[in-house]
This record gives sequence, structure tokens and C-alpha cells, in this order.
Amino acid sequence: MSTENQRAAVYLRVSTDEGEQTEENQRREVRRFVEEEGYGLAGEYVDHESGRKGRKEREAFSRMFEAAEDREFDVLVFWSLDRFSREGIRKTISYLHQLDALGVSFRSYTEPYLNTDHELVSNILLSVLSYFAEYEAKKISRRTKAGIERARGEGKQIGRPSKFGKYRDEIEKMIEEGCSKSEMSRRTGLAWGTVSKYVEQVGQKNASDG
Repeated sequence: MSTENQRAAVYLRVSTDEGEQTEENQRREVRRFVEEEGYGLAGEYVDHESGRKGRKEREAFSRMFEAAEDREFDVLVFWSLDRFSREGIRKTISYLHQLDALGVSFRSYTEPYLNTDHELVSNILLSVLSYFAEYEAKKISRRTKAGIERARGEGKQIGRPSKFGKYRDEIEKMIEEGCSKSEMSRRTGLAWGTVSKYVEQVGQKNASDG
């Protein structure tokens, strides 16, 4: 695919402990790459934040996406995938799919195989990346479920402890007084839905105790 008349934006992320991998080194190398590939440079976006931070927390990253949404460039060039994002494979692939949906291809300077500038390989590459993202998500889910079952088997509390025991007597008293759930909510400071749940639990407890 010809790059003639295509506009490229550059995204760089540099940590303070990069050693020789400074912002200027990255900028110089990627600029030269953009020129050699025949793109017109449409903009540069540089963050000094951790790649584990999301779009809202990385100012340049956020501006880059806003520019993509406004169709200000056709291809995004970044140093490497872990410079683009380190939020985990699922989130990273989500960002790449967002770019693709906006009609923006991407290229990694240090990873030539990460190149959706050729339509023939774009769908294949994104499908393969998505597969690995899904695979990773399933592995995490299995590990999480196994951990929960193991904890339950050891008699450990799963999730946030209920406050029902703290409010049971007070709720019972108000039920006897004929208070509405709205009144119970006002008196206890609990949400109406929580009060409703506790009223139901009081009825269940009293029935089982009886």
C-alpha cells in the first residue's frame, strides 16, 4: 500500500528511568522512519507517564485519540507496543481496535510485524491479537475462580463483609414500629435498596429461627 499523501502521527512514551532511551533518541529515530516511509508528519504526542495509566491519565495519549477521532492523521507510529500501552493485553488491543474503527492504521518502529498499514494483513493481525487477548482473559478468569473456590474451601470470607448484623436489631425494631422503608433509610443512612434487602433478610432469619 502506497504511503504517498498519508499523514502519520507519532506517539512516544518515555519513563524517567529509561537510561539512554531518551525522548530525543526516540523522536529522532521515529521521525527518520516516518520520513523514509514517505509519510507526512501530522503531529507528535509525548507522554512521561507510566504506560499502566489509562487514556484519561495520559494527557498526550488522550489528545492523540481526540486527533484520531477528528481524522487528523491516517497512521499512528509508536516506538513499541509496550510504549503504546502497558495496561494489559485486553486494554491494549481495545485501543488498537479503536484506532482501526476510526480508519487509522498503526505501525511499531521496533516491531515490523505490528503493521496494519497493509489492508491484506490488518484484519488477520487484529484477529490474532484479539485471540490472545481473549485467551489471556480466560486464563485470568480461571485463576480467579480457582482462587475463590480455594478460599471458600478454607472457610475464608469472600467479598465485602455484610453490615446486616450491625443493623438487624434496629431494622427489626423499626419493622415492629411499622416504619416504611423510606423512614428506615432516613434513620439508618442506608440506601433504600439496602434497607429493602435487610428487611427481607430479617424475615428470612426470623422464619428460620422460628
